[in-house]
Order: sequence, then C-alpha cells, then structure tokens
Amino acid sequence: ADTGTNAHLGMGDLFVAEADESDGAFLVYSPHAAVVTSVDADHLDVWGTEQAYRAAFVSFIDRLVHGAFLVVAGDDPGAAKLGDHARARGIEVLVVGSGSAAELRLDTTVPDGDGSHTLVHRRDGSALALHLQVPGRHYAVDAALALGVGLRLGLEERLLLDGLAAFTGTRRRMERKGEAAGVRVYDSYAHHPVEIAGDLAAARTLVGNGSLLVCFQPHLVSRVRAFGEAMGTALGAADEVIVMDVYLAREDPEPGVDAGLVARAVPLPADRVQLAPDPGLVPAMLAERASPGDLVLTLGAGDVTALAPLVLAELGGAT
Repeated sequence: ADTGTNAHLGMGDLFVAEADESDGAFLVYSPHAAVVTSVDADHLDVWGTEQAYRAAFVSFIDRLVHGAFLVVAGDDPGAAKLGDHARARGIEVLVVGSGSAAELRLDTTVPDGDGSHTLVHRRDGSALALHLQVPGRHYAVDAALALGVGLRLGLEERLLLDGLAAFTGTRRRMERKGEAAGVRVYDSYAHHPVEIAGDLAAARTLVGNGSLLVCFQPHLVSRVRAFGEAMGTALGAADEVIVMDVYLAREDPEPGVDAGLVARAVPLPADRVQLAPDPGLVPAMLAERASPGDLVLTLGAGDVTALAPLVLAELGGAT
C-alpha cells in the first residue's frame, strides 16, 4: 500500500514475485525459494477439476531449481501434502503453522489495535515476537511464511521482524478505508470461501462488541456454481449480510447461478440477509443499518471496492 503500485524496484540480488495459479502463469517460474500458503480448489473455469488444479501445484514444485527450498503453511491440508511431495523429491521443506511439527510454530494471535501480535516459536526453544499492523490470523501466518524465507536465506531476524512490523498492508486486503459516525469501513478482495472466512474472522477481532456488517459481491458464475453455498456458509460469521449480483467479468449469466444461491446458504435469520440487485442502493442500505462501534466490510474481487467511499459519505464523511 505504501508504494501505490503492484511492483517496486528495490535493491540487492533477490527478486520476489507473486506467482499466480489462476491462469497457470506460475508454471513459467523455476524459483530458488517458493512459498505456498494454501491449495484450495479455485479457478475451475481454467483448470476444469479440483484434481487438475492440485496437479498444477505439483508441477510447480517440480520446477524448483536444484538446491531450492519450499516454505508451506502446515495448517492447510493441501499445502502440507505438497510439502510431502517436495520432501519425496529431496527438496528442503520448512513448515510454518500451529502444529508441533512446524519449524516455525505460531502461538495464539492476539489482537492489538488494528493489528496483531503473535509469538513464533523455533525448534531451538527460542521465540520471536511478530507484530503486524494488519489484523487476522491468516495474515499472521502469511507474515510468518515470509519470515521463514528470510531466516532460511540467512537474513538478520531483527531486520525481518522490523520490516514486517512496518508493513502497513496491501490494497484491497482488509484495507481500512476510513471511519465516519463511529463506524469503521474496510474493503477486502476475498472471493473464495476460505478467504471470506479468514477476513470475517479478522474483522471480528476488530469490532469487539459492535456488529459486523458485510456486503459481498460474488465473482464469476463458474465460481458461484462451484462454491456458492460455501460462500454463504462463510458469510454466516457476520451479523448482517448484503449480497450483490454476481460480477460476471469474462463470463455469461447462467439461470439459477446467482446471488440468491449464495444468500440462501447464509445461516442467519432472513431479516439479516438482503439481496441488492441495484448497487447504487447499497451504500445507503449499509449506512442505515450501521451504528457507532460497528464495522462495515465490503468483500469481493469485482467493483464492490468502489462502494466503501460512498458508504463513508452516507455516514457523514470519513475521518
């Protein structure tokens, strides 16, 4: 978020890239170090089946250069299984997670203002204090994965921890957009059930005794067809939910695969789940339902991100 761009030219002999599996682009890399946060089936419009999706990650690991190492989130079954495959190929694997087998074992993530702190235990019995300015357990795990890479490369642990503590977050990843009338407004890119669950858990640590109001815009007909009910289930962690129409992007509408499929699966009373076919009405709907101390979260990979400033305006202007 500090750079305002999706790329930054730094210094030194390390090149860091986010490898994208959505269209298979990660299969052009042959890295010296790889991090896998999770292997949850997605982008089935490209891969066709969950089996093909998972096989692509195996192909990615097979592209690691000689002497490479892999860092995996051990609490994710798909990533852990990928670690087993890498070990069988003689690749060094560093596990980060909450299990006793982890080389970097995370203790409980404790909310700290708008961020968190987590003790990270090493095999030698020492512990590192991981402080972040972003909320949520899944971001603490991500940070610990980055920490693991840095430690494996021999970088100074204090510099790594200070760098992570100075990180202010990424745009559209639990991004605080402002506060008005005592209501905080956040925006996030979550569009997969696991991501939705992670961001709602993070938001819940922020809201305290207030209510969590979520506006979700499903992304892609193919994704809603595959995971719509799971999306709705994950949204049940909110106190009130507004579901917008599906953001079609590159796809055509499909009868029955719509916002209603998601909304019907939300395990909340009917009066707490609303459909919003007209996005122009959503900011007022959220502002009317919000009270001081509440948190509004706009979620999705489409143009729902444009609503946060409008919600703040409806509430009386950001501070």
